[in-house]
Amino acid sequence: MSTDSLATVETFLRDLQDRICAALERADGGARFIEEAWSRSEGGGGRSRVLKNGAVFEQGGVNFSHVEGKTLPPSATAHRPELAGRAWSALGVSLVLHPRNPYVPTTHMNVRYFEARADGVEPVWWFGGGFDLTPFYPFDEDVVHWHRTARDACAPFGAEIYPKYKRWCDDYFFLKHRNETRGVGGLFFDDLNTGGFERCFDLTRAVGNGFLDAYLPIMDRRKATVFGEREREFQLYRRGRYVEFNLVYDRGTLFGLQSGGRTESILMSLPPRVRFEYAYAPEAGTPEARLAEYLVPREWV
Repeated sequence: MSTDSLATVETFLRDLQDRICAALERADGGARFIEEAWSRSEGGGGRSRVLKNGAVFEQGGVNFSHVEGKTLPPSATAHRPELAGRAWSALGVSLVLHPRNPYVPTTHMNVRYFEARADGVEPVWWFGGGFDLTPFYPFDEDVVHWHRTARDACAPFGAEIYPKYKRWCDDYFFLKHRNETRGVGGLFFDDLNTGGFERCFDLTRAVGNGFLDAYLPIMDRRKATVFGEREREFQLYRRGRYVEFNLVYDRGTLFGLQSGGRTESILMSLPPRVRFEYAYAPEAGTPEARLAEYLVPREWV
């Protein structure tokens, strides 16, 4: 694609980061994002924004990056070996929110654009992204709202898009060694380049713009729910699953580390506090045991 296309994507992503951060600061009401601008020696840089110890969010990060390189790392060429040796550009906004209240779900959103170039051939490009929800004490109305908003964001692009990306999310955010999903899913897509650049960009924008509509109503409903030490300890334990997925399976984490990205920004997704417990199993019939029913894919809308 042209440098104009890269600039157009970057303008959208920077604006998306600004809008999401402003909305989250208003929703939290107790803390503001601190920004660190950074650069990368091989090319590019980004803006990492982190909010800590807020009224709602124990920690949240919303990162923008535009990085470039001369040779793709192994995590990228493992699925596309024909791209080995090409120069590349990668742009994206990625966020993870870790609320303090165990009744408010953890959430993740990412939208990104990738381009690989070589002399004498057309660039190879694609979009990717999605958002997913990780509750510890799930409510059906919240999960239905989440998936309904995801479906509505995809609807202008075809009735088949939401079911396809919903299944992809269930499959991708799956901890094989635990035989469970990371949460209740949402949307996930990658390698999107069919239908032309504008259509793919429009779909990616719809996903990025739809995140706040999906998440903020859930946060508002649950942020004042009373909780105690039992719920907090369970939240910290289940956060361990988030750590396991991001460090073992997540392609974005692997790409960032292998491409020499900024480590603090890449690992921003990890929770500020977490606990691991050997062979833990919740007591049958408890709210904690109920979570397992939600870690198997199902249709919500």
